[in-house]
Amino acid sequence: MAPRKKKPSKPAQPELGFDDSAPRKSKEKAAERTSFSPVARRIRTESNIIRQKILLGDKPAMKFPVRSLANVNYDSKTGHFVLKGKKKERTLTVNTVKTFAQTLKMMSLSKELIETDDIATKREAYYVSKNWGEARFKEQPESDTVMEDVEAFFSVNREQLGFVPEEKGGDVAGRLMIIDHDRDTNEELHIDCTRFGSGSYSIPISVEDLKFETDAQFILCIETAGMFQRLVKHNYWKSANCILISMGGVPTRACRRFVRRLADSHGLPVYVFVDGDPYGYSNIYRTLKVGSGNAAHLNEYFCVPQAHMLGITPQDIIDYQLPTHPLKEVDIKRAKDALKNDPFVLHFRSWQIALEQMIKMGVRAEQQALAKHGLNYVIEEYLPQKLANVGRFLP
Repeated sequence: MAPRKKKPSKPAQPELGFDDSAPRKSKEKAAERTSFSPVARRIRTESNIIRQKILLGDKPAMKFPVRSLANVNYDSKTGHFVLKGKKKERTLTVNTVKTFAQTLKMMSLSKELIETDDIATKREAYYVSKNWGEARFKEQPESDTVMEDVEAFFSVNREQLGFVPEEKGGDVAGRLMIIDHDRDTNEELHIDCTRFGSGSYSIPISVEDLKFETDAQFILCIETAGMFQRLVKHNYWKSANCILISMGGVPTRACRRFVRRLADSHGLPVYVFVDGDPYGYSNIYRTLKVGSGNAAHLNEYFCVPQAHMLGITPQDIIDYQLPTHPLKEVDIKRAKDALKNDPFVLHFRSWQIALEQMIKMGVRAEQQALAKHGLNYVIEEYLPQKLANVGRFLP
């Protein structure tokens, strides 16, 4: 009897039966695409210019926009902060050689990340520098500053340079379908934000390729995770026909960009619900609406000009007889600084009146203070009453 022919052995399959060939091919194609990235090309071009100047015996220099509130104006036409034009120059000298080298090394790291389709958090970038010899950073704030310089130098956001934040982008619940893509197959993924049960959708670090479908009437951005969870728990988005977004404090760039793209794509109004204190007004609300001085070169992408302040306002503290806390010295200083130096506040008399009223009252109030009238008073009374008079919202 002739021996039975052996069946050709099947290649071993990865655990759980997933075929890893597609991801590998996808990564190879991604690497090919990123090698021709405009940002990577610009890094190579600028680096070559600096190299040529050094070889010719000249002193190379790089110019960066000054990133501060003193170098921005509030542009009422665009609805965000814009740079005045002041720049700082970094010339290669004996005194600047370390910072100059760190800047070039950060550019090199960015180029590597782009061309390998990889990412690095700001913290990881700091630790990578420990291999840079005398150019290494002593503390992360030094690394962050140089990273921001590189970002400003090329007028791109740091995500395009391969650097991503540590923090989450924010959470979303409500009447929204998000259309994303599978990174390996490029297949469309439809993510229904009404079907997360007691959870929510987390905004990714990059939102440029997302698309949206919604029949919501407005977007409600919420400062605290606790208040967001209360509204999600009681399906507030159903009765209000809206989209809820938790900012978790000062909104990340990803969160701000997500809100902006979503609002623009469907012409949705954006209402912002923060604590009634100078930090909630100047650091959280204003950053979402018009951007920041530190990132003025990118504010047109990371701001939401159509946003309006729902509350909690100083007048709310009076009208709703809310429990309060005394303003701290830092609160008073922040409010007075805004009245004196913030181009956004200086543009709107209504904001000046609100901050002056808060300083005079000497108190602040949290969102959760509404619980004095009942845990769900915010859902049953406060939000419906406020939303019935959106024309009275602070700009």
